Amino acid sequence: MRPGRSRPPSLSVKRATGFVGRSATIEMSKSSDSAVPAFWNQRYACGEAPWTLHAIPATLRSFVKRTRPPRGRVLIPGCGTDHQVLRFFQSAGFGVTAIDFSTVAVAQIKEALGDFDGKIIRGDFCKFDFPSQFDLIYERTFLCALHPRSWPRYAKRVAQLLRPRGKLVGVFFYGTEPDPPPYPLSKTGAAEIFGKYFRLTRDVKVSDSVAMFAGMERWQEWQLRSGATQKGLRAVNGKMGARRRQD
Repeated sequence: MRPGRSRPPSLSVKRATGFVGRSATIEMSKSSDSAVPAFWNQRYACGEAPWTLHAIPATLRSFVKRTRPPRGRVLIPGCGTDHQVLRFFQSAGFGVTAIDFSTVAVAQIKEALGDFDGKIIRGDFCKFDFPSQFDLIYERTFLCALHPRSWPRYAKRVAQLLRPRGKLVGVFFYGTEPDPPPYPLSKTGAAEIFGKYFRLTRDVKVSDSVAMFAGMERWQEWQLRSGATQKGLRAVNGKMGARRRQD
């Protein structure tokens, strides 16, 4: 789960965890702005990450089972400390790249994974200069941590980073939230954000959510449209081509 902007601290997290003592006194005093790494560093350092599933979503297992080899390269933005998912993708034959701008989360996930044949990057998903594109981008709890004003940028960035016929897949948060973040999607909002670049090919209810998202998550698969963001893709491909020539 990654950046947005919130009031200190997120009441939704306190409701989900039942933390009314320690978390209430912490009040995220050093940073109440979830758009900056310090906000998330404090949460991970305190072990307050109730959005972490600590398991592989059943819908993700089903997706991988339906995906024929070769399975290509997957990018996981806002990976947090979800090391089980990284290991799962690797064991399924994917080349894995994950990124998070929390120094604490990156340190913790690297320690948990140990010897891991993949890339874990400490950086900003929207700004990092990835050396190549991906066949798949996996979403879970990253988009809902972004303020809705950033969602169009997220959709464009995902489209730019995907290869032709690539997919954005994952678990998306729908419903209502009186004290965001997390920021929930709506059916109309999702169509507006993603429809320009993607076509929704699968949409099913998730049954194994963590408590704070129970009954409000859907597994969705968004196929990159032919010719989507051609101008942006040419810019990305041009930079990648220039880097290969330099190498």
